[in-house]
Parts: sequence; structure tokens; C-alpha cells
Amino acid sequence: MKKVLLLYRNAFGGLSKPAWMMSLVMLINRSGSMVTPFLSLYVTDLLGYSLQEAGIILSIYGIGSVCGSFLGGWLTDKIGHFRVQFVALTLGGLLYFVLLNLYQFEYLAMGVFILSLVNDCLRPANAASIAYYAKPENMTRAFSLNRMAINLGFSVGPAVGGLLAAISYRWLFIADGATCIAAGIFFFLYFRKQQGHRPQRKPAAVTNNITPAAPAVRSPYRDAYFLIFAALCSCFAIIFFQLFSTLPLYYRQAYALSESSIGALMALNGLIVFLLEMITVYILGEKAKKSALVATGVLILGVSFVLLNLVQHLSVLYISMLLLSIAEILAMPFMATITVERSGESNRGAYMGLYTISYAIAHVFAPFLGTTLIAAYGFSTLWWATGGLAVMTAVGFAWVVGKIEQERTSKAIIAASEAKGIAVG
Repeated sequence: MKKVLLLYRNAFGGLSKPAWMMSLVMLINRSGSMVTPFLSLYVTDLLGYSLQEAGIILSIYGIGSVCGSFLGGWLTDKIGHFRVQFVALTLGGLLYFVLLNLYQFEYLAMGVFILSLVNDCLRPANAASIAYYAKPENMTRAFSLNRMAINLGFSVGPAVGGLLAAISYRWLFIADGATCIAAGIFFFLYFRKQQGHRPQRKPAAVTNNITPAAPAVRSPYRDAYFLIFAALCSCFAIIFFQLFSTLPLYYRQAYALSESSIGALMALNGLIVFLLEMITVYILGEKAKKSALVATGVLILGVSFVLLNLVQHLSVLYISMLLLSIAEILAMPFMATITVERSGESNRGAYMGLYTISYAIAHVFAPFLGTTLIAAYGFSTLWWATGGLAVMTAVGFAWVVGKIEQERTSKAIIAASEAKGIAVG
């Protein structure tokens, strides 16, 4: 027991106070994550729309997410991560109160789009702020701490949301909006005096009154390896986001689970990630190649869905959720670290923006493809399809992440050689 406690202490040690406080903000925010997990049920059960119409609403949420991720990344580089996060949290919270009063399909779709756009401006700004406040040697653990807070909140949100939904779906929107606003207020009070919204750049050295030209800033949209990486992240997310779009429908239709039972199952994901991610990153982060970790995580994700076709029993739902959570632990923290390491201070917002756009695109296609396959061929075809996509995506990650890591190592060797040459000279 002492060894386990020591391992946890070491895993959490050395992280900066702002990194902890940023995670606390996300914990408050995600403790109210109640609308998204139950949106498909809300649209079909309460509002009476068809499965295909529910898929359209969820896809529109994804389109807003794409636009918000792009806008958030651009704004982060222009006005800084502090302002973007504060506005996204507070305005996003207010929009939940508007959305709960929208019932007509067109108005609901528009409301979902605007809400998603504002909410997802938060993601690239939040990622840039974590990179800003984290110590370089603790970058992956800082991202894992933030994800741990998100998942702890997500273990609370759906569980409470399931209970509230049994009373009235309106309480989901009220609780989600209130926690967003509370997180925004806490964020403002703590970070207003240490915004760090403009990266600190060292002045260029001047020799003989000549200022060297600033090095060109690489755009992620012209970075071939990173574009492939982002596309694969989107494929991963299309599989993973079945957790929010089609899995609740599967639980209801195949096993007749209640809202509270569905909420408890989804909360299990957050709880597992909360308990295991930091210690897993601490143990494996420096010992295993990122390409191997990410590829393994994607394969396990595919297995978690295929398993639903192989065994028809209530217990398999819990085993599947365990595997899905392990997959998330192995893949997601290192995807974020790869993105940060690929970027610099002056273009981090753009890189994190494209990274979050890859997930946002999945928000568009995951529910649309999932509900379309279910309507045409049933749930079993969807789970086989996710398994096949997982295999192809894992192979792609193993290749491209290996190339990115190889390129990074080569640059580090060249830089070290140049520094040694200057010192000798």
C-alpha cells in the first residue's frame, strides 16, 4: 500500500500551482457535463424527433465544434488564452439557459451550433494555457492532470445528470449552465493577475547594429506529418465519440437501461481515467515510445466496441467501458503532448486549434455515420465498422508518430552539435 501511495505522490509531484488551478477550473466546468451525454436521448425521447434527426442535431453540434476550435485557436494567438477561456466559459454557460427553451427543429439546430461554437473556443485556449504554465519536463503530466480533472468531473456529471433527467431534462441544462459560469468566475478571480496571454519572447541578438531576421513560423496547415496526424486523431475520435452519440442509444434499445443506469455506466469511464491516467503516464511516459502507446490505445478502443457483438450480457457493458477507458488513457495524453512538442510559443494556438479541429470534425461525422449505420444495418454493423477503422488508424499512428519522433530527435541532435560547435569556437 505504501508503494502505491508513493507512486501516486511521485506522479503528482513537481507540477506548478497554476497547472493545478487550471485543472480545478476544468473540474468545476466538467462536473456539469450533463447535456452532451444525454442529448441524443433528449432529442428522441422528450422532443420526439427521429433517430436520423437526432443524428443531424449531433452533427450540427460537431460543425459548431469545428468552427469553434478554429476560431479559438486563432483568437488564442491574437488576444491570448485568458480572454478566450473566460468568455467561452461564461457565455457558454448562459447559452445553456437559452437552449433549454428551444424546441422547433430549426431553432434547436441553430442553438446547438452557437453553443458548440462558443464552448469549443475553450479547447485550444485551455491547451495553450496548460503548455504555458507547465514546466517543460512535466508537459505530458500537466496535460494528464487537466484530463484527470475533466474525467473526474465527467464521472460526476453524467451520474448526477441521469438522476436529474429522471426528474426533468430541463435540470440538465440548468446545471450545465451554472457550472460553466461558476468555472468562468473562478478562472477570472485566480488568473486575472497572471494571464500570460502574450508569450514572452526573448529579444533578438544584435551584432554590428544588424538584427537577424526572425525565423519563419511554421503553419500546422503546411506541416505534412502533422496534417496526417490530425486526420488520424479525427478517425480515433469518430470511434471514441460513439460513447456520447450511439452508446446511450444502444444501452436504451438493446438493454432497456434507465437514464440513471446509463449515466452510471458513462460515469465509470471518467472514474477509471481519473484513478489510473496520471500513474500510467508517470510509469510509461518516459519508458515507452509514443507511437507504440497511441497505436495500442487505438486498437484497444476498437476491441471495446467489437466486444459488444461477441457477448450479449449486462456485464460486457462494464468490461467494454473498462477497455474504452484504458484506450483513452494510453492514447489521448500523448496525442496532446505530440502536438505541443511539434509547435512553438508563437504558433501553439494554431497547432492546438488544428488538433482540436480534428476532434471537432469527428463530432460532425461520428453521430451522423453512427446513426445512419444503425438505421440501415443495426448496431452490430456499427461495432464491426469501428473495429475495422481502429485497426487502420492504429497502423497509421504507428507510422506517422514514429516519423514525427524521429524528426524531433534528429533536430535535437543537430541543435546539440551546433551548440557544442559554438562553445568550442
